[in-house]
Formats: sequence, C-alpha cells, structure tokens
Amino acid sequence: MRHPTSPASGHSATSSGEPPAAPPRRPGRPARRRTGRTATGLTAGLAAGLLLAAAAACGGGTTSGGGSGSSKTLTYWASNQGADIAADQRVLKPELAKFEKRTGIKVRLEVVPWTDLLNRILAATTSGQGPDVLNIGNTWSASLQATGGLMPFDAKAMGEIGGAQRFVPAALASAGAKGKDPAAVPLYSTAYGLYYNKKMFADAKLDPPKTWQEMVDDGHKLTKGGVHGIAIEGASIPENVHAAFNIGQMYGADFFTPDGKPQFATSQAVAAIKSYLGLLGIEKIAAAGNAEYSANQSINDFATRKAAMLMWQTTTSGFTNLGMKPGEWGVVPIPAPSPAPPGGRPITSMVGGINLAVFKSTGNRDGALEFVKFMTGDDEQKILNKAYGSLPPVTAAQNDPAFDTPDTRVFKGILAGHAAPLPQVPSESQFETAVGTAMKELFADAAAGRPITDDKIRSKLEAAQQQMAE
Repeated sequence: MRHPTSPASGHSATSSGEPPAAPPRRPGRPARRRTGRTATGLTAGLAAGLLLAAAAACGGGTTSGGGSGSSKTLTYWASNQGADIAADQRVLKPELAKFEKRTGIKVRLEVVPWTDLLNRILAATTSGQGPDVLNIGNTWSASLQATGGLMPFDAKAMGEIGGAQRFVPAALASAGAKGKDPAAVPLYSTAYGLYYNKKMFADAKLDPPKTWQEMVDDGHKLTKGGVHGIAIEGASIPENVHAAFNIGQMYGADFFTPDGKPQFATSQAVAAIKSYLGLLGIEKIAAAGNAEYSANQSINDFATRKAAMLMWQTTTSGFTNLGMKPGEWGVVPIPAPSPAPPGGRPITSMVGGINLAVFKSTGNRDGALEFVKFMTGDDEQKILNKAYGSLPPVTAAQNDPAFDTPDTRVFKGILAGHAAPLPQVPSESQFETAVGTAMKELFADAAAGRPITDDKIRSKLEAAQQQMAE
C-alpha cells in the first residue's frame, strides 16, 4: 500500500501502500498513516460487526448515501502520495479539471492523510456517508471488501472501464480476496527498495550494500557528525508492519496460517523484527528521534543529507519536492541476510500500491465509473505515475520511456521476481494496526535505551495477536 511515495497500503500507498513518498506511500510505499491506538480501537471495534454495519449503511445508489448524489458532481478521497497534501493537490487538480472539461462532471477533491484514511473509510462504511470514489492501500482490499462497503468490479463494471485485461495481473490480484470480484482496481504500483545517497556513498568510498550486514556496516561508517546511516519511520504503523513483512519474508515468517489464522509470534517473525529494531536500538545507525517519526520525516532526513539510506516504496516526487535532483540517489533491493536463514525466501518487498474503489452507496455510479476509467486510462496513468515516481499497473502505460529508468528497472525486477502480496485476509487491516503499534512501542523502548530482547518482542507480538480475537 502507501504509499507510492509511500505507503499501501499501502503504505504509500506510499502501504503500507504500504506506500510509496508521502506521508505516508510503501503499499509499496509503494508506502505510507494511521495513529496506533486510535486506529486499533476503531478497527477492532468495527471488526466484529463489519458485515452488519455495511448492510445497514450501503443501500446502493441513493442520494442519501455516500458521495455527492449529483450526476454532475463526484467526491474523491485521494491518499497522500506526495511529500505533503499541497503536493498532491498540485498534481491532481489539473487532471480533475481535464476530466470536468471532458465530461462536465466536477470532482470535489479531498487529500486524506494516511494517519486518517483507514479510520475515515471504516466510519464511512458504517454511516453510509462517504465519497463516491476513493483511494485505498492495496493491502486493505480484502478487509474493506469484507465490509460490503465497496462496489464490486464485476464483469459489467470492469467492462465499463475497459476490461480487466488492461491491468498487470499481479496488481489486480491485490484488489481483493481470491475467487471474488475485485473490490477496486489498481491505480499506482510500488515496491520497496533501499535508497542511498550517491555522493555520500562515493565520499565514503562505499558501494551500495548487497547484504544486510553490509548495510549495517556501511551505516556505521556513515554515522557521524549529526548524520546517520539510515532513516526510519519508527512511529508509523504501516511502515512498521511493511518492514515486518518484507524482512519477515527473508526469515521465512508467515503472519497467518494457510487457513487465515494469525500467528504473529513465531521465532522467524521475532528474529526479523529484532533485526529492524536493531538498526536504532542496537546498531544505532538510525537516530533515536526516528522512533517518533510517522509523517515522512525520514524522507526529509534522506533528502537533506541527515541520513544516507532509506527503505521506501517507489518514489521520485518524495525526493524532488524536497530539493533533491534525479541522479543524486540510487536504489537497490533491500539487502537480505547472508547466508539466508533457514526457510528464508528470496523476497525483499511486499507488492505495494494504491487501488481505486467506488463506494457502494454512491449516488452516481455511472459518473464514478467514468472517473475510474479516466484515472486508469493509458494517458492519465503515464501522467500520474510519472508525477509520483510509481509504476503504472496498466500494461500499455508501462511502454513509456519514463518507466525505463535505472530506478524503475530495479523496481520492475523486484515486482517481477522478489515481491509478495501481504495476506489478502479480511483481518489484514487489524493485523497492520496490531503489529505496527507493537513495533511502535518497541521502537520507543529502544530509543529510551531499554533492551530489546527476543522475549520482549515475542510478548508484544503475542499481545498483538490476542487483539485479533477481541
């Protein structure tokens, strides 16, 4: 998710969402975000009655439902993909004006921060008062699909926007549970990589790291004089859980059983999360203040040379909006432990990205689908994904030379052979909140100098798993 900037959810979209550069904006950020305790309470409180709430809320195309209720007006909730909300408005408003000129339909835009987006969507699902069209982290697709609050993209709806064959299959597979009509369609695709500052590495006579230990060693060499080796978002719920998944894959961790039951506190998950927390708490190549970062401060630190490395979802605007010039950074896959832990997989990233959904209670189904068709059209896909530095999930749009750069070739390779989707289970959003919050609390302990032991991590993960049953 995230965030293409950050979170997919995905985070960012950039995202968990990720999720690739925004604060997010993974995705992948890709990626991110939501705040821990508030999101936990709301998500858990709604989870038990999601289907009932959705049934009461989603009466289908009435003007008393979601959105504007007018055939000439749409309400669109966009996720925060850029460095800030103003950056998203600069990207989106000219395109929405183009849509209005073409169709006569005015789009009321609201860019919703990742910290608020999931809770806003869940509240809208309960009340039936929401937007007509909205961005969601792709990792949330199955969870939101289970509420019944989103319009299914059945064969008829998919045909009205040009057909399912237009989308990259892996991206469309992240739009809902297997065997069901998609709950959304892909808008931006991302993956996670390790960005590095080329000049800082060259000055230190370092090559980009190929293994986790090389990354740590490089981080030590680059940490001096107020500069740190790496920046992280220790208080970001989506970024934390995306890191847990990405690194967890390298250790062979599965957070759910094949039949969808949570299993958060495995030895593989503990080891993976400890290695990530250790960048701040043990190795100290991330600043202690990173434990409080949740709104893209890590991107700012990277862009302003306060940190030499950054794990983030596919982005360009996240850096250029903060003054960096293309060519000043490079990107490689997130380095894996070597040798690989027993059961470890050659996966370095979640499949990140942002999906575009239609609220089931929209009063303007036809206009909403016309807008989805516009946003996922070849031309708009090129414009929007160029602006955000993400990858188009529409196959034809990938032929543009803009998506054949050194960065995009790295991310295409990751998505093609070294990425896996987060679990497409109805409780995925609860998983993100529970595990992401546990890691946020562990980062706070690490920043305060308290030891982070296997037992402490396991205890936090067991408590997070217990929340899934409440």
